[in-house]
Amino acid sequence: MTASTVTRPQSSTTAGTDPVRASTGLDFEGCYRALQARDARFDGQFFATVRTTGIYCRPSCPAQTPRPENVAFVATAAGAQAGGFRACRRCLPDAVPGSPRWNLNKDLSSRAMRLIADGVIEREGVGGLAGRLGYSTRHLTRVLSTELGAGPLALARAHRATSARILIQCTDLPMSDIAFAAGFTSVRQYNDTIREVFGLTPRALRSLRRANSRSDIDTPTAASAATGRGERSSAITLRLAYREPFDTSWFGWYLAAHSVDGVERYRPDTDRQWIHQRVLTLPHGPALAETTPGEGFLRVRLQHLDLRDLSAAVNRVRRLFDLDADVVAATDALSTDPALRRVVGVAPGVRVPGSIDGGESLIRTMIGQQISVAAARRHVTRLVDALGEPTGWPSAAADDGGDDSAGLWQQFPTAAAIAEHGSTILTGPARRISAIVGAAQAIAEHSVEPHMGVDASDLHAQLLALPGVGPWTADYVTMQVTGDPDVLLRHDLVVRHAARDLAIDLDDTAQWAPWRSYASMHLWRHRLIPAGASTPPSTTADTTT
Repeated sequence: MTASTVTRPQSSTTAGTDPVRASTGLDFEGCYRALQARDARFDGQFFATVRTTGIYCRPSCPAQTPRPENVAFVATAAGAQAGGFRACRRCLPDAVPGSPRWNLNKDLSSRAMRLIADGVIEREGVGGLAGRLGYSTRHLTRVLSTELGAGPLALARAHRATSARILIQCTDLPMSDIAFAAGFTSVRQYNDTIREVFGLTPRALRSLRRANSRSDIDTPTAASAATGRGERSSAITLRLAYREPFDTSWFGWYLAAHSVDGVERYRPDTDRQWIHQRVLTLPHGPALAETTPGEGFLRVRLQHLDLRDLSAAVNRVRRLFDLDADVVAATDALSTDPALRRVVGVAPGVRVPGSIDGGESLIRTMIGQQISVAAARRHVTRLVDALGEPTGWPSAAADDGGDDSAGLWQQFPTAAAIAEHGSTILTGPARRISAIVGAAQAIAEHSVEPHMGVDASDLHAQLLALPGVGPWTADYVTMQVTGDPDVLLRHDLVVRHAARDLAIDLDDTAQWAPWRSYASMHLWRHRLIPAGASTPPSTTADTTT
């Protein structure tokens, strides 16, 4: 039993601090109550291993609850697999939201998990992961093994197994192609891992794809062959689960106000509330993600995807929509403040929009300083038109039967392109243009690295050191890129106006910790969405931040 496994305490009267609970944040009695209640809110926050059956499950598994003496709890699926347990075929414990702990905590293991979910180990190895985090490989392995019950290779293996299961059940690709697309180095390694994790051969696992209603798959689709070797899939449709509730109306408002032509498109939809399309720049090339709300999940259709980038694409969409958040915990905490209670009660499922790409978030935020969102969108669109790289795919307007002259989908310009040519494209005060170009240069030279694995306080300091970046920009970008749930946008004009309306002192918000990012979004929503509004705006929304 590893140090990160929580078993039933031998005695409830034992004095002192439980070192296991201190390192993992898991409490046996609390975890077991969630297991007994089959509480889906805790799916992905921990996993239950059952000694008598040799399987591990999500807390909401519909199977009979095992006796407490036969159960232990672990923080990661990799920890369960390292203990010799296989995934439950009934509840599919990998088809769940991720743990909110990886954003809530700022420790090394949490930051590592964000990067592992993005496929960094498959692309750069353990050394690359350690380098991004600023530690030696040996120290990183020791910390992850102690705190999560598995080292970086085991954690990446569990992640590859999940990617492989999705491809097995979502596509009709040959198994050999799935093996390389999921990141395995050989078909034999792939077969062995699937058998060990799921207790089935890959072909037997595929045969179950229509039998499990708890799956994250949608209708299986055909895909191009040999995608693991660089070719691209036609399309894959996934259901990305989240913890209820989810205020999709608020997210529609946000997407409508910020969508930039060419890179993304938002449109209202009578049947599905809204549709959001977005070009993703991924390690092996671009893909197009189309997202629509569902009941308990977002449906995401990925087109033009090199399947080696599946995990990165899923991770970035999840981060954009804050799908791993525990919004109930945030709502409960913020509702204790009388001044916020009514605002939070109106929209308990408000989430914090995340970042698809850290460099893009910084550039777009700097462009939007001290101007309206609509004006910022026009400036960014001009930049994309001039410096974006065309994908060769018809634009949304052409897809809908519109004018083919509307152009092609484009990738957001690279930092290097903005650094070289931005001064001739951007308009406005010379000082602002110089600051944006300087920030792009810093990103291109890696002197500033706005990515999901960086410590939030370190990124905030790096941003403030850039000319032209003030507290508002540093706060907003840090919140979006790292997913830090405790950033108060105290310098934001909309937040300040909302606080004034509600007689809130923004210098006295300690009681909101660690959920001040969510408090900021509630204040935004209170100020920006008219009372009684039930539908998102058109993309002409002109709000100021």
